[in-house]
Amino acid sequence: MQANIYAGGPRLLADIGGTNARFALETAPGHIEAVQTLACADHARFEDAVRAYLSASISGAGGRVRHAAIAIANPVDGDEVKMTNHHWTFSIEAARHALGLDTLLVVNDFTALAMSLPALKDGDLTRIGGGAAKAGCAIGLVGAGTGLGVSGLVPNNGRWIPLHSEGGHVAFSPLDEREMDVLRFAWQRHDHVSAERFVSGPGLALIHEALAERAGIALTAALSPSDVVLRALGAGDALCMEAVDVFCGMLGTVAANLAVTLGAQGGIYIGGGVVPRLGAYFASSPFRARFERKGRMSEFNARIPTFLITAPYPALQGASALLSDHLNDQLQDHPARAAQSFKEAAHASC
Repeated sequence: MQANIYAGGPRLLADIGGTNARFALETAPGHIEAVQTLACADHARFEDAVRAYLSASISGAGGRVRHAAIAIANPVDGDEVKMTNHHWTFSIEAARHALGLDTLLVVNDFTALAMSLPALKDGDLTRIGGGAAKAGCAIGLVGAGTGLGVSGLVPNNGRWIPLHSEGGHVAFSPLDEREMDVLRFAWQRHDHVSAERFVSGPGLALIHEALAERAGIALTAALSPSDVVLRALGAGDALCMEAVDVFCGMLGTVAANLAVTLGAQGGIYIGGGVVPRLGAYFASSPFRARFERKGRMSEFNARIPTFLITAPYPALQGASALLSDHLNDQLQDHPARAAQSFKEAAHASC
């Protein structure tokens, strides 16, 4: 039998984006297993996806799930959750009851990802450019996937406090005439153009469309983000390569703005699913040069290190940390009630 198995049974962890939902079970502190990715579009409701995962995974995990932490690509403010980039809508309390859970903690996915950062090791990261992290300083996090996630960590009496940010929806700020033309193209479709409109998977495709119009190139059909990357890095397509370069520069601007906003001398971390697909190219892309191009704050940013997260399931690790903190806080606030709950859970799993 594995040591330190949770008395309350295995814990459900999930990282839900606009396209995919990754689930896992944590059977003991730090022991994450049975990782499975489900397509959100294959399930009508959030609860259906959870049930589909548990029905296939729980039998060998040592008892039913009582506690769960869900990291979701969406603002989490109150009981009602309505996903920005997918159609799932649910009440946290109603879902908890329907799934038979004692605890259902729902947090923003980048809040969870931020909580994983202090535990990441050198092998989980790729350094991009120079700089050196200063201990005890704020840390910034940004990442492009189906949307643009932004978060960070602020130190407080030996603990890290994650930021519940929706910084991906700040207004996009162009830095040159080409980006201004790309912005004008987007204004034809959207009254408000956020950073997420470009610095995301769909944004990469939109940049490609805008550059085609700028160059007077008629596209027979819009390319998918993955096609843009493949044609750029695999086939040497000049327009696609330009789109990837513009994307990386824009990401550099977003990261630079976050660095000066937070005073993130502890470093800026890059997550999300888009950048890892760029492989070794990203290190030589316009990203870092743009990050350091900050006018009077250029020297400040040049001293800040930037890291690409390469760990396979970092948001699940962060969700685990948040769930543990949540349950520990409950234990301190209501020790008798929590002790009885864990006693019942242990008895039920025997």
